[in-house]
Amino acid sequence: MPQVKELGYVVYEVSGLADWEHFGVELLGMQLGDKTEDGFTLRTDEKAHRWIVTGGPADDLVATGYEVSDAAELDALVEKVRAAGVEVTEGDGALAAARKVERIFVTADPMGNRIELVTGLADADTPFESAKLLGGFVTGAGGAGHQVLLAHGVSRETYLGFYIDLLGFKVSDTIVEEVSPGVVADLIFLHCNGRHHTVAFGDLPPQKRVHHFMVEVTDIRDVGTAYDRCMDAKQPFEMTLGMHPNDHMFSFYVFTPSGFSVEYGWGGLIIDDETWEVRTLDKLHSWGHRPSEVVAELLAAAPAPNKETH
Repeated sequence: MPQVKELGYVVYEVSGLADWEHFGVELLGMQLGDKTEDGFTLRTDEKAHRWIVTGGPADDLVATGYEVSDAAELDALVEKVRAAGVEVTEGDGALAAARKVERIFVTADPMGNRIELVTGLADADTPFESAKLLGGFVTGAGGAGHQVLLAHGVSRETYLGFYIDLLGFKVSDTIVEEVSPGVVADLIFLHCNGRHHTVAFGDLPPQKRVHHFMVEVTDIRDVGTAYDRCMDAKQPFEMTLGMHPNDHMFSFYVFTPSGFSVEYGWGGLIIDDETWEVRTLDKLHSWGHRPSEVVAELLAAAPAPNKETH
């Protein structure tokens, strides 16, 4: 059956282009790609771009590009989506050139998120280089990373019908945790390759389309140095260092200049569909991932050390 193979790129519309360039390059360690008429692109590997950043008021996700293995697979997938009654339009040459892909079709998921189905995401003309990283970013067969999107009241049955039945995703697991009295976090995680999840969904408080995008690094030390850079820059954190029980990602969450988050992680689990068993877990975090204000309060409340005994 035709299906997407990976998350190729994301497109964000942001109100502060200069702040975003500093955030992506100087804090996260990405490489500046192209300057465009309305923004710029960011690289995390040999591809021409993984993030496309455009100027505008939305401060949110405006498109996700999912790559399909080849032209025949793309045609079959488009036919499958159309047969389900979902509108799909073919992008013109100008859009394909802007996205640096061979072919592109545009549709939308049940929440109204713009989905771009593409083939042939181009490589850049130069090797990937980061002045900040000791290692590199984990992409390859796992795609650009993962994102957690907001369901905004759309039923799970409805959005899973789109992502699983039409695009070919599979369920990795779910997490259901009562995070405070009467408040339950209920998230479901989907994969389309070995990366534990490429997309996840939940009804979470933010009003934006996206809760966070995750980038993974190959060297655990780069999590620490990025953490320090963000701390030194006084970039606000959503959650401090911690680990998830489902994908085993060691990470922290930092707010972007647009108000949604980036998860910056290392050590994510790779799924083997032959042996993987879908589970429901009861905790979002194995340890850590505490809100920055909670950590600050705890540190401030700690008694001063008795220096005479040290």
